[in-house]
Amino acid sequence: MTQKIRVYVPKDSAARSVGADAVAQAIAQQAASREIELDLVRNGSRGMFWLEPLVEVETPAGRTAYGPVTVADLEGLFDSGFLEGKDHRLSLGLTELIPYLSGQNRITFAKMGISDPLSAQDYLANGGLNGLKAALAMSPEEIVLAVTSSGIRGRGGAGFPTGIKWRTVLEAKSDQKFVCCNADEGDSGTYADRMLMEGDPFLLIEAMVIAGIAVGADEGYIYVRSEYPDAIASLKSAIEIAYENGWLGSSVLSSGHAFDLFVRSGAGAYICGEETAMLESLEGRRGVIRAKPPLPALEGLFGKPTVVNNVLSLAAVPMVLAKGPEFYSELGVSRSRGTQIFQLAGNVARPGIVEVPFGVTLGTLINDFGGGSRSSRPIKAVQVGGPLGSYIPASNFDMIMDYETFAAANAMVGHGGIVVFDDTANMGRQARFAMEFCAAESCGKCTPCRVGSIRGVEVIDRMLGGQDLSANLELLEDLCQTMLDGSLCAMGGLTPMPVLSILEHFPEELGLIEGQHSGSR
Repeated sequence: MTQKIRVYVPKDSAARSVGADAVAQAIAQQAASREIELDLVRNGSRGMFWLEPLVEVETPAGRTAYGPVTVADLEGLFDSGFLEGKDHRLSLGLTELIPYLSGQNRITFAKMGISDPLSAQDYLANGGLNGLKAALAMSPEEIVLAVTSSGIRGRGGAGFPTGIKWRTVLEAKSDQKFVCCNADEGDSGTYADRMLMEGDPFLLIEAMVIAGIAVGADEGYIYVRSEYPDAIASLKSAIEIAYENGWLGSSVLSSGHAFDLFVRSGAGAYICGEETAMLESLEGRRGVIRAKPPLPALEGLFGKPTVVNNVLSLAAVPMVLAKGPEFYSELGVSRSRGTQIFQLAGNVARPGIVEVPFGVTLGTLINDFGGGSRSSRPIKAVQVGGPLGSYIPASNFDMIMDYETFAAANAMVGHGGIVVFDDTANMGRQARFAMEFCAAESCGKCTPCRVGSIRGVEVIDRMLGGQDLSANLELLEDLCQTMLDGSLCAMGGLTPMPVLSILEHFPEELGLIEGQHSGSR
């Protein structure tokens, strides 16, 4: 019996947005009309968005890639013999040798784009559940020690050591504990959580089961923003399959450990990216932050000890347990261990996912991986860490990506989002946007955030209008300091970061002369 030719077309929502579904349908039609039997696999995206829809063909030499492919290209591709991996103007060669991919060190995203995300068989064939099986042979204390030793820190923005958080929950005394994954990915220029939930959902499920075993929790929740319908559908299907295979339920892999998992959809509030606001929403209330203490690790969901991690923090754990904490901790620099999934967006030639160890320079990510600006104009600045992150000028692109280096520069790595701006960007308007964004998304609980952001818009408007620049500069700096010191959470506490970075690096775009800004942060 002749083996069917296997062709891969991503079903990631980014690929679908540029026609992947139509391409997949047209491939099936072309094959049928030519009486060619195909095995058409809808895989996850490889994360090279400028090449989507990316079509891969399995050949004796390996998987060969073509892209970006449109429906109009398919007749010519079939005529040229692309099913045998032959040359065509859209040919990219062997997928794994594409420089953008070969220059990465994919650990968390190792299985991304390899197979059908909802195939349990493919997941196991590619190393899935190895971390969970290792965890089942360990005590909870040993699991937590491994996670701590690996150096994993929160990938949601704060960079808090994951192992310390888990240990706090493990040692807490309670009749009930929970594991909550905060997948309310709302930062501009970020999409890694969405990609993983759509393209490798079993990895997140495996990670949450491990967390439950480690801390003594038998129930978990994944809180996903409602703007991610494909991710929600993928997770729900994957959870159903996991139950059918005994990966979830009353006895995980017949171990006696119980773990049930549920998906909950948010209502589009940016503030629910903050862990306590997310917990309020999970409990059926409006997403408003809680004062801390008590910490969620001690009094979290329904007042019980709760692990709250984001998608990327959890997803790194299975590989740590499968290969050992030393494997992970040997990557990175200083106190920033392992890899980070950086997300290139904005005015960049090659937008997409880049997973590399901490310590890579900002310039390498933007120029070597990203290919510079899409407009071919000089890059003025990049914003790292979402809408509350600092703007970093091109003169500082030699900065290495790690938590401490960025903190020393009054910036943050955050969730790994990098948004590129060329020299046509109006940085004064970007400063205004930071305050305007906070005013729109504040939960309203504390005065510095609720009122300070509105006053910030007003002050910046006066500066952009050239009104009494010296007095308004003093007022803006004082306002920023009040928000930094007095806000209850990072929403108001970080909003000054982009504003102050613009005052420092681009004062002229707020009508100031160089050196007029005091530079005190």
